Amino acid sequence: MIRILLADDQRLVRAGIRSILDDEDDLDVVAEAADGRAALAACRELRPDVVLMDIRMPGMDGLEAARLISEDEELSAVKVVMLTTFDLDDHVYGALRAGATGFLVKDTEPEELLHAVRVAARGDALISPSVTRRLITEFARRERNTREPDTRLDALTGREREVMRLVAAGCTNGEIAARLVLSPLTAKTHVSRIMAKLGARDRSQVVVMAYEYGMVVPGRPDD
Repeated sequence: MIRILLADDQRLVRAGIRSILDDEDDLDVVAEAADGRAALAACRELRPDVVLMDIRMPGMDGLEAARLISEDEELSAVKVVMLTTFDLDDHVYGALRAGATGFLVKDTEPEELLHAVRVAARGDALISPSVTRRLITEFARRERNTREPDTRLDALTGREREVMRLVAAGCTNGEIAARLVLSPLTAKTHVSRIMAKLGARDRSQVVVMAYEYGMVVPGRPDD
């Protein structure tokens, strides 16, 4: 059973999302919160598997709550998926860097929402298909030139760098395995080792690092 916390300042939005989730046998909404502070408190008390977190809330917003959750070692198993009204919200890239697993636009289809929750629980969520990589590409382009080289990248093997580029391109473990002629288990192992070496919580942070440090060139078709 995947335990979910809903955090949004609009009661009707929470009710709509809850009605979708409550119809699924493997999903359980354990609590709701109307702001980031309440969401953080609920996470510490209930330890949900996934938090669906609105970015813009009064008081403590979703970005600050996501950052505090990601920095709390006791909440390391909690995955945060940000909800945004706008698919090019300026805050979304910051949310990924703050430790969010990914994000969805609020008008996403119910099937996409359910899929996102399930893959987030596995740590594999990234971004809504309606947004794809254009947001990460844009904001990584702005920030990449200001970052100092990261020595953690030196620990990656040549194969791990190949895998990291494919993760940044949005490939699943199965697609990575097919591209590099590996077994799916070997591809998954490579991804896990990359995350461990980089200190990344999930695939989303691996993608952000790949763009920030120039391993993937924004806008190139084969990326």
